[in-house]
Amino acid sequence: MTSDAPRPPPRRRLFGAFGRRELKDLFWQVLVVGIAVAVIVFLWSNTVTNLSARRITTGFAFLGREAGMPIADSLLAYNPRDSYLWAFVVGIANTLRVAVIGIVLATILGTLIGISRLSANWLVSRLAAVYVETLRDIPLLLQLLFWYVLMQALPAARAAFRPIDGVFLSNRGLILPAIPTGRPQLWVLGTAVLGLVVFYVIQRRLISLQMRDGKPRPAWPFALGLIVVLPALVSALLGVSWIIEWPELRGFNFVGGLTLAPEYFALVIALVTYTSAFIAEIVRSGIQSVPRGQWDAANALGLRRSFMLRQIILPQALRVIVPPMTSQYLNLTKNSSLAVAIGYQDVVSIANTTLNQTGQAIEAIALIMAVFLTISLGISFFMNWYNSRIALVER
Repeated sequence: MTSDAPRPPPRRRLFGAFGRRELKDLFWQVLVVGIAVAVIVFLWSNTVTNLSARRITTGFAFLGREAGMPIADSLLAYNPRDSYLWAFVVGIANTLRVAVIGIVLATILGTLIGISRLSANWLVSRLAAVYVETLRDIPLLLQLLFWYVLMQALPAARAAFRPIDGVFLSNRGLILPAIPTGRPQLWVLGTAVLGLVVFYVIQRRLISLQMRDGKPRPAWPFALGLIVVLPALVSALLGVSWIIEWPELRGFNFVGGLTLAPEYFALVIALVTYTSAFIAEIVRSGIQSVPRGQWDAANALGLRRSFMLRQIILPQALRVIVPPMTSQYLNLTKNSSLAVAIGYQDVVSIANTTLNQTGQAIEAIALIMAVFLTISLGISFFMNWYNSRIALVER
């Protein structure tokens, strides 16, 4: 039995689509944001007031003034008569010099140690375990000071260790043979890097075509032309000299070659050994996450262990390895700021000197924060992109 009585009109919600619960949630969000904005405004106003009372100027105009500070070890050409801005650029280059080399070496060493921990050889696996457990439990600053003191305890230049011809190790640092790098050499290297990028794109395209029609297409002619022939043509056109410059002892110091200062050398060693201990555990856990059936299937096919690791196990383990590896890369980059403890002039050290000379504390610290934030975001962006490329795609 149905009733013909008219139904009451639906009750309209206050403020359209928002109900009581939505309004309550919105109120608390607006309140939290308002408190945060009020705190920021208060801190900013208080800072400006105190700076004005002490007659301290604000702004980044000081970057155009002459720096007047010496930088002993710099990747870029620098003169004390250059501006503070260029001094900061030199500091950023020194920081990147440590971070990039450290990430590459720590990845290689950590991967080898992680694989060694799973070795069937008892001695190799135990030595790898001792390496990991020892270096992880000692603070990085103490390790950095240890390596720096060890570098200072090396013999003088006249009695330097000479493990092989052209390589010297003394309290002046590590001296290596080098090829003089100028603008022509940089053009050739840039051409080679561009050739690598183009070859990677072409190789992906060839693989895509092979997956479509099953016809293999050789990629080596493109590699030969883009990576070898093209840079060689650019080198010949520019008349680039690739003569190796060998270091030699003259008086109390070395002349020629590439000199890695004791501060830089100690910093890189400390960062690489410390970070590689953590990377080794990440690699070990990633390999152990691969199902045992993959190992059994590869063994049943009679594949070599090195081939199994390179072609079967590690590609699957990367999906577990990459995310925590990103954190280690970020840690290594940020830990490079400890260089100030041994006198290596990275961006933090140069910013501290600038702060003492100009009194621009807020600006100097803001520049340090901006530099490390930019570098860290760049590393995170690249690693997240790489992680998405190797992720499993479910059908």
